[in-house]
Amino acid sequence: MYYMGVDVGSVSTDIVLVDSNINIVDSLYLRTKGRPINAIQEGFKLLQSKYDTKQIKAVGTTGSGRQIASFLIGADVVKNEITAHAVASLENNKNVRTIIEIGGQDSKIIILNNGIVTDFAMNTVCAAGTGSFLDRQAERLDIPIEEFGNYALQAKNSVRIAGRCAVFAESDMIHKQQLGYSDKDIIKGLCDALVRNYLNNVAKGKEIKSEIFFQGGVAANIGMKASFEEALGCDVTIPDNYKVMGAIGSAILAKEHLEKTNEKTKFKGFDLADIEFISKSFECTGCPNGCEVVKILGSETIVGYFGDRCGKWSGSVLAV
Repeated sequence: MYYMGVDVGSVSTDIVLVDSNINIVDSLYLRTKGRPINAIQEGFKLLQSKYDTKQIKAVGTTGSGRQIASFLIGADVVKNEITAHAVASLENNKNVRTIIEIGGQDSKIIILNNGIVTDFAMNTVCAAGTGSFLDRQAERLDIPIEEFGNYALQAKNSVRIAGRCAVFAESDMIHKQQLGYSDKDIIKGLCDALVRNYLNNVAKGKEIKSEIFFQGGVAANIGMKASFEEALGCDVTIPDNYKVMGAIGSAILAKEHLEKTNEKTKFKGFDLADIEFISKSFECTGCPNGCEVVKILGSETIVGYFGDRCGKWSGSVLAV
């Protein structure tokens, strides 16, 4: 019997199964590509050949697409990323005091004291401090993003690159290339710039204490780990399964919910991988934001909404 956690983010959709001792039985890291439902269905197609729906005791969802994922798969618990990441980190190490999480399009810091979240901050405005910025620069330099970390560690000097804005950083990087700096020194400079951006914006005013966990997709870049350690003057730990910590946390929360309530799971089963879903969009006129809201229908029934900023629609299943 297993517990499932699903983390639907803007860049990746992560699905994990854990057993009663929180050992990871299965783990999937899938690209969302702007189509969260397709990503979930892709994951379920991989899982339905190995597991039976009856083996899933409870399901939790998290991430920016947690509400739509909850409606789609039948989640028992829906929690934000801060809670999910904190729960997973504490399961790994009870002494964690700071969590640095950088994903494809956002970044966050979580401060813990005696196992309780006491402060946090998120940055979702500019791409300069996220993985998508590094991906773009890797493409521009024609270097695989997987090699970025090794290049940074081989640098002889760190080139100072403006890191507060993605546009300015890119222009500055091009200028440094024209001046003849090596790719290794430029990549090291990019890592340092992202760390400065993070510490000066997301972590501004926060007291960063050891032990420090670094997780999210960007943690795969060992150059970023080295830059954080240089800037902070202490060790930074990249935990096992750093890419899917949000999903692990939501699976743990699902397990805890079941143990408290002893309710039967709402999980709809792996068969949803074979259902055809239709997306329709409309502009919400409820406020000046004018959000483009996406309505998801499956078998002519409204599954849910996503795309709004305030939660008016993503927290509802009412028809338009």
